[in-house]
Amino acid sequence: LKIKQNFSETFLPSVIMRRLEEAELCFPQLLNSSCRKIALPHSTSTLMYCLLSCVSSLTVTLNLLVIISISHFKQLHTPTNILLLSLAVSDFLVGFLIVFQILLIDGCWYLGDFMCVLYYVVDYVITSASVENMVLISVDCYVAVCNPFQYPTTVTQKRVCVCVSLCWMFSAVCVFIVFKENLGQPGRFNSCVGECCTFEIGLTGFIVDLLLTFLLPVTITYIMHFAAAASFSFFSWQSHWALVACRAFHFLPT
Repeated sequence: LKIKQNFSETFLPSVIMRRLEEAELCFPQLLNSSCRKIALPHSTSTLMYCLLSCVSSLTVTLNLLVIISISHFKQLHTPTNILLLSLAVSDFLVGFLIVFQILLIDGCWYLGDFMCVLYYVVDYVITSASVENMVLISVDCYVAVCNPFQYPTTVTQKRVCVCVSLCWMFSAVCVFIVFKENLGQPGRFNSCVGECCTFEIGLTGFIVDLLLTFLLPVTITYIMHFAAAASFSFFSWQSHWALVACRAFHFLPT
């Protein structure tokens, strides 16, 4: 009886502790190499699931409406709308990628190292293309405001399609520069099985990422919008004083 009591006192707690540890692991069958799940309250995880699901659904639905509208109606096939179509496609894909963020709420990645790298590559291409589309839209706005009479001949549908294609190709080239250390051997920087967040981009990749996806687009967008706003204000001021001068010389009725 005493042996049974000692057995129950030593063995049962260890079994319970082992079960608890397995429940906290991403892959319970890999006790020594598996990552641990992020311990979140049930209410917090439920709220995050609902919030990300709603954001994903709204992003996909609204951008899909824009894509269908511009693609279906030929009268909407203008240079500006082509830029908006490219931006809607990138945002539409971003909405789909939010699904993978839902899978990472507990801190575990169950799709393997290759899919992890592929997820980050696609995410980088889409987000950088979205930023570059915003730059193209700002340039289009600048040309339309500052050179309204030359706009139809300068900004043509064919030129805009070429710029959009180059934008996506440029994003695809940049991703190989930024993630060249990770594409050769996916998962080699992971500290445990089930992790999908550890990447080394190197100094060259960091500089390329900082310049081409943040500093340069933000600078160009700011300059284009500032120049367009200044030009519009100047034209408004010039038109106002021209009208005042005309009324002063009685060229227009008061």
